[in-house]
Amino acid sequence: MSTENAVLDTEAIVQDILNSIDREREREIIARRYGLFDRKETLEQIGELLGITRERVRQLEKSVMTKLRSTGASLPNVAEVEQHVLTVLSEVGETARITSISAALTSENTRTDQSRLAFLTELCPNIAVVNEDDTYFQAAGNSKIHDTASIKKEVAKIVEAIKKAGSPVGAKDVNKIAEMSNEKFATGLASISKQLATLNNRWGLIKWPTVNPKNIRDKIYVILSENKQHMHFNEIAEAIKDSDFKRKDVTTQAIHNELIKDKRFVLIGRGIYALREWGYSKGTVADIISDVLRQAGEPLHRDEIVKLVLKSRFVKETTILLNLQSKAQFKRVAKATYTLAEE
Repeated sequence: MSTENAVLDTEAIVQDILNSIDREREREIIARRYGLFDRKETLEQIGELLGITRERVRQLEKSVMTKLRSTGASLPNVAEVEQHVLTVLSEVGETARITSISAALTSENTRTDQSRLAFLTELCPNIAVVNEDDTYFQAAGNSKIHDTASIKKEVAKIVEAIKKAGSPVGAKDVNKIAEMSNEKFATGLASISKQLATLNNRWGLIKWPTVNPKNIRDKIYVILSENKQHMHFNEIAEAIKDSDFKRKDVTTQAIHNELIKDKRFVLIGRGIYALREWGYSKGTVADIISDVLRQAGEPLHRDEIVKLVLKSRFVKETTILLNLQSKAQFKRVAKATYTLAEE
């Protein structure tokens, strides 16, 4: 089997390893705890099924895995699996999430494939394993380069560097801010952390909506931020449908409703929205004309008023002129020159 384009039959490999375990009960515990054929089960669930305590399940699991790890590369196909995993790791910076390794080594990359590969990496002598918990995703690294403790330390270093940056960091710059020489290594480490998220090749804290939008409003914000200019709500809807967001099946009406509700968005034309942080403020065209005249502190020619209003509103010139001529809050003081009526 070629290591370049290997596709592992994870089911057959784990079955051969399970067959090397003498007792049926112990095989059952390992299969269920690691989710080798179905979803992973808890100590309590397995204990109830087998009629033993959760503590006894834990003891048996630990005992069996200790024996399997001590056997290591002599187990069926483990040496081959290890070589394939190390090959993949060498291509992605020597550290990666199990999901990424599984994508490279299995035909379908199902959750069961990922569980099997996670189990197999624990039996490989030259693979450092990071087990999934509240902080990390299941991951693996080349133990000749770094052990589990050093991987976790490097992940923490990247998290702190991104926190310090204060805003999303481009994938090509993650290694720079974390003072690491290898770009692939840095992004591979970043992918292990449950405190980080990525979107559009930028990394940030998972609580930042720009990299981890959780609702329609956040997704709209990301789209406008990426576009860097105003958009019609129909364009925003299409952009969301074409995006990499996990959930993008939202209606145009829902998007329009959220644009109206959220203070981050400002209507600057018919159906056209921009971000408040770009310097826009809410209000009618007449409100904007009033602001322009108030800031000027003196009468302005209509051409100058039009020019200034168009900086913050995407409307026709005739709309501005009609407001100047028809609204009681403005008065003409000279030919084509206006001021606020209150002044």
